[in-house]
Amino acid sequence: MSNEKTMVEQLGEWAHNADWNNLSEQAKEALKRRVLDSIGVAIGALHGEPVQNIRRMTADLGGKGLVTLIGGGKTTPDYATFFNGAAVRYLDFNDAYLAREETGHPSDNIAPVLAAAEYADADGRDFLLALAIAYQVQCRLSDVAPVRKHGFDHTVQGAYGAATGAARAMGLSWNQIANAITIAGTGYHSLRVTRTGELSNYKGLAYPNTAKGAVHATMLAKYGITGPREVFEGNKGLMDAITGEFAIDWKKENLERVTDTIIKRFNAEIHSQSSIEGLLELRDREYIEPENIKAIRLNTFDVAYNIIGGGEEGGKKRIRYKEEADHSLPYMLAAAYLDGQIMPEQYKPGRIKRNDVQELLQKVDVTPNAAYSRRFPGEMACRIELETKDGRIFKIEKSDYQGFTTHPASWDVLMEKYNGLTQGIDSELTQEIADTIRNLEHVKVRELTELLGQIKTREDDA
Repeated sequence: MSNEKTMVEQLGEWAHNADWNNLSEQAKEALKRRVLDSIGVAIGALHGEPVQNIRRMTADLGGKGLVTLIGGGKTTPDYATFFNGAAVRYLDFNDAYLAREETGHPSDNIAPVLAAAEYADADGRDFLLALAIAYQVQCRLSDVAPVRKHGFDHTVQGAYGAATGAARAMGLSWNQIANAITIAGTGYHSLRVTRTGELSNYKGLAYPNTAKGAVHATMLAKYGITGPREVFEGNKGLMDAITGEFAIDWKKENLERVTDTIIKRFNAEIHSQSSIEGLLELRDREYIEPENIKAIRLNTFDVAYNIIGGGEEGGKKRIRYKEEADHSLPYMLAAAYLDGQIMPEQYKPGRIKRNDVQELLQKVDVTPNAAYSRRFPGEMACRIELETKDGRIFKIEKSDYQGFTTHPASWDVLMEKYNGLTQGIDSELTQEIADTIRNLEHVKVRELTELLGQIKTREDDA
């Protein structure tokens, strides 16, 4: 065995040596905002059928009550990660990171890092630092080692991020952190079919399942199990099998990538945000009765076109249920125009099936624009034309939206979103949760998770 540290061992050493004091104030604030945003999204998703199904499965499987479930109950760290992660992800309303050839949702790491931190009885500062590490790993791998073009899902990079963050939150040694990463990284290479063609419940569960595996890998490493040291650069490792050559000098990495992530204003796939905001601005400015609309034409960047506009990942005009609706630009634009918003209620079965939205979405045409594509990911540029049946044409152009890196969402803006998503639970409890997150670096993690365990929701009507 070589004495020279492999890439994953260098990563483990960097994660182990990371220091809270190396985080900028901007990064600390960004982390807390993303925890608030994701917890609000998770609370708003507790009524979702897949989330309820996973709660029943978790109850049936049992397991020692070590870690808190959002909405009450306790289970093992890995099963808590899966349930809480499913709640964070189900509405498809959490944050995103835009690399040139990869888009992921780094707040998916909150569930595994929170479970590991609660299990280790860590304080809020340890949790936030470990979360910053998870963000950094996933985002940097997305920058230099994209996998979508090779037919794999962005959860591939997530396995490395979730394991690194969870292992650091659990207080493991650098060598144990490296082993956790290797086990998770070797075991979780999900196919991109998760998000192409006919979509299923698993679209929202792929990352929670990967994160569950990452926490399990962390537990294995804690108990002395080793993984392949050359998971990145070795024979049939990540580079050889999927990504090709890449390099990251972990010693030179900071903890600031969280500040480059963006938050969703609308409950819609991330690449749709600027176009939805633009169409709503056009609607408010001109308001044309829906029955008088002949066509809505969206010219946008290639990633949006390919993923949600009818490009390489399949047609987007046959919409029957939530998973198809929230990954269809025609549906989201049609629903936004008709209802003046895109929130969880726009994905209820009754709303999706109504004739008004089904008819209007057929009038939405999406095309890619090479100039806009070159401006991505620094911008989310688009142009919208609305043509009426009597031949009038109204236009609007956008380069970003409220929540993008150029127009970040403040704590107060996020509180509006949070309060809207948590209307179904006790208002005093929601405020106490928000206040605890606001001061998270000064409290124990269990102070937050105990509050999350007190949440009770009313049954939501479909």
